[in-house]
Amino acid sequence: MMSQPRVAMVAGETSGDLLAGLLLDGVQARWPGAQTLGIGGPQMVRRGFQAWWPSEKLAVSGYVEVLRHYRELVGIRGQLRDRLLKDRPDIFIGVDAPDFNLDLERDLRTAGVRTAHFVCPSIWAWRPERVHKIKASVDHVLCIFPFEVALLAQHGIAATYVGHPLANVIPMRPDRAAARAALGVAADAQVVAILPGSRGGEIKQMAPRFFRAAALMMQSRPQLEFLVPAIPALRARIEQAARAAGMEGRLRILDGQSHDVLAACDVTLIASGTATLEAALFKRPMVVSYAVNWLTYQIMKRKQLQPWVGLPNILCRDFVVPELLQHEATPEKLAAATLLWLDAPERVAALEHTFTALHTELQRDTPKLAADAIAQVLAG
Repeated sequence: MMSQPRVAMVAGETSGDLLAGLLLDGVQARWPGAQTLGIGGPQMVRRGFQAWWPSEKLAVSGYVEVLRHYRELVGIRGQLRDRLLKDRPDIFIGVDAPDFNLDLERDLRTAGVRTAHFVCPSIWAWRPERVHKIKASVDHVLCIFPFEVALLAQHGIAATYVGHPLANVIPMRPDRAAARAALGVAADAQVVAILPGSRGGEIKQMAPRFFRAAALMMQSRPQLEFLVPAIPALRARIEQAARAAGMEGRLRILDGQSHDVLAACDVTLIASGTATLEAALFKRPMVVSYAVNWLTYQIMKRKQLQPWVGLPNILCRDFVVPELLQHEATPEKLAAATLLWLDAPERVAALEHTFTALHTELQRDTPKLAADAIAQVLAG
């Protein structure tokens, strides 16, 4: 096995960049001179990754939305594939973004490049037929949830449970007082965190609903404080949505700082996605919501295998937090469900206990376990 491997990677959007950055910690600890390159974001670049394209190029969600960007995405994938086949890496690791990465992995693997995929596509939730593409595309899957290894084994796919990286980043007992001090929030304030998503399409769909819900909450409880962590590139869109909802100057829009905001808040109104798991690891009550283009929703609904959409509910196998989706995601219902948490301290305490147990289950030495699995693939 090579002493200093050349590792190609692709990570899409903010959550993939975070996961890939933590994976790079394990790669660099095992192989300090490893060369890493491909598509990535700031967390990866900070670790010496050569980003040929920025990860936000892949930050597109939904069937209809992807179609609008199809030519650009296919063009990028084709250029990357050709470049990697011309100057081959020792291994290619696709980080999430299965619609982009699995086809690329299949092409590379067919040409003899070893491949791994970090984050098992959610075949247990919807699109189970995708397991056949996974088998054709990757040599090994790095799983972030414990039940996925046995599921993949049923189909002859090698996999390793590496834990969820966020479980080691987020403290078991978040320091609310310190987070509030860092954000300049009073210790006795009632704080609602609003997280409308990390993609432009999510902001378009969710921010107007969430901010109108905030306006309704403020009508009944003027003392509430609202914090909105924003990706800098999307801040202008978020500010525009706040103005349209009459909430300009009535909520604080921050550049990033989502973890500080989740640690500081009493409850969060949050778009379905990885951020809901972050909120669960911060032991915060939440209302999970999502809405997409009507056609995208109809397609997704037919392929859904479980009654839950939010990750905390899927992992707990129960509706431990409310989900308001599509036509149910009205400002009135969102506001009412969010305020209910503020009046239910016993319910919040029970949820914190549930989320602590979940946190413990997901906590592993992810960088090392991932690097060990990559080493096995390289040696194979």
